[in-house]
Amino acid sequence: MRPDYILTLSCPDRTGIVYRVTGLLYDLGCNILDAQQFGDEESARFFLRVHFDLPDPSEAPTLQEGLASLADSFGMDWNLHDARRRARLLVLVSRHGHCLNDLLFRAHSRQLPVDIAAVASNHGDFAALSSSHGVPFHHLPVDAASKPAQEARILSLVERERIDLVVLARYMQILSPELCAALAGRAINIHHSFLPSFKGARPYHQAHRRGVKIIGAT
Repeated sequence: MRPDYILTLSCPDRTGIVYRVTGLLYDLGCNILDAQQFGDEESARFFLRVHFDLPDPSEAPTLQEGLASLADSFGMDWNLHDARRRARLLVLVSRHGHCLNDLLFRAHSRQLPVDIAAVASNHGDFAALSSSHGVPFHHLPVDAASKPAQEARILSLVERERIDLVVLARYMQILSPELCAALAGRAINIHHSFLPSFKGARPYHQAHRRGVKIIGAT
């Protein structure tokens, strides 16, 4: 099986970006399996995600060099991910364990192509559940006074375990701006409202009280 990669990039929007990127892939004999692009008029930035295979693995350094050269020309922020490598996850949870349980089951049964490297919580409720799946559990209590130190421990865990993605699975704490910045592009959370409307707890109830007719998720 030929190795496949996922390239993601963003840069100031201008003509020729797709032409130059796909031209590089063509020159290396790559086959594009999927491609998505978006130009944001408000920020004037262009975003591209390309999934492709590379017929000759020895050309990987040439691919990296070519992308680095394009990045210099277009002012790109880019990342190249080996699609064969399973992402390493840190799951943050509080006292509602249904999301954590589902993620652990799907990872264990290979329904999700990920490895859950660790679970961390501000409560100790799910130590046994995590251990039953062979996943290390880290109890990180937090209050207003200890929040900076607790978030520093989360970041230390991210670096030590080489975490690719932090998943907030009913983690009922608001991350500080500093932690959000440190995890930019490496964290995911779902909030059941169209933010910035109805922040905080019980967003459905807030929307109902305000008489909102359409509700969604961010």
